[in-house]
Amino acid sequence: MRKALEGITVVAVEQAVAAPYASSRLADAGARVIKVERPEGDFARNYDKLVRGQSAYFVWLNRGKESICLDLTVEQDRGVLESIVAQADVFIQNLKPGSITKLGFGSADLRKRHPRLITCDISGFGDGGALSHLKAYDLIVQAETGLCAITGTAQGSARVGVSVCDISAGMTALNAILQALLVRERTGEGTAIHVSLFDAIADWMNVPVLQFDYSGYHTARAGVNHPSLAPYGAYRCADGKDVIFSVQNDREWVNFCTKFLKRPELIRHPDFGDNMDRIRNRASLDEIVVGRFAQISSHEAMRELEAAGLAYGGLNQIEDVAKHPHLRRIPVSTPAGDIHVIAPGAIFDGETTPVLRPVPARGAHSEILRTEFGHSS
Repeated sequence: MRKALEGITVVAVEQAVAAPYASSRLADAGARVIKVERPEGDFARNYDKLVRGQSAYFVWLNRGKESICLDLTVEQDRGVLESIVAQADVFIQNLKPGSITKLGFGSADLRKRHPRLITCDISGFGDGGALSHLKAYDLIVQAETGLCAITGTAQGSARVGVSVCDISAGMTALNAILQALLVRERTGEGTAIHVSLFDAIADWMNVPVLQFDYSGYHTARAGVNHPSLAPYGAYRCADGKDVIFSVQNDREWVNFCTKFLKRPELIRHPDFGDNMDRIRNRASLDEIVVGRFAQISSHEAMRELEAAGLAYGGLNQIEDVAKHPHLRRIPVSTPAGDIHVIAPGAIFDGETTPVLRPVPARGAHSEILRTEFGHSS
């Protein structure tokens, strides 16, 4: 892994997913990340016990960090944190709204004491607005932003299957912190960053909101089909397996009709002339498409779709993904032994198997860090 952030120290008073996502990716980039946990540890350590007795969330999001346990209601431990922050470049926190300020580490106060410090506050609904005082977790924000309303089937809404609001907020925070580091390199000044789960995922909701704002268009829940493009979705083949494929433009529609459906007369059929026509007449179009897929095996369908120049894939289950031939896995050390995680998405200079630093045990570095920052017990 590249060490682009080597020499940068990040202090993260963090829990759950959003802030740990941002800080773990800073650690992957070479930053020193000091994770401040409650004496009992980050509660995400106990989300499950499914990875050699450890939480899958925790081992995914906390590699490469040093762990110190501090009770920030105790003056002595607040002194430890102040000493660490005084030498830090970045301070990240995602405690309950108002908590960090009451403890004396609000971003405004920290920026006054340390002008070069970059602070990043992550919350559910931000610092202002009607809901800013509320605690918020991923599913709540999925519901509030309308994401659940467009996810699922005609029979009902559904949650996106991973913690997409937390992850989106972590990605947004990571991007903002990297920008702030560049600004500080040029100006010498730090930046105060505020990221909310609501704002981060609301940005991702621009397409359905814009469609409604300017055309009154309501995005329909479409299951494993694209709500705005047709045909684009999953279809059952003769062998019982589902294949997903996509038609994105007029050229692909022509190829699909002539080479896959063997129905060139459909190209300019008035019900299917353009994408909006096909959306309006999805049911009748699907009758034709379903019938064609039902005649051939999934292997044959994929072969013919590829020959037609169309994008396709299988509708995999998790057990299929776990053994997927395209999946890159890399080892990481944890307190319970080595495990293999899915590799980071970015590949630098062809390095497909970067080396990841270990996941820390709770408080594994407490005494070392106390001593380093002048607070030996």
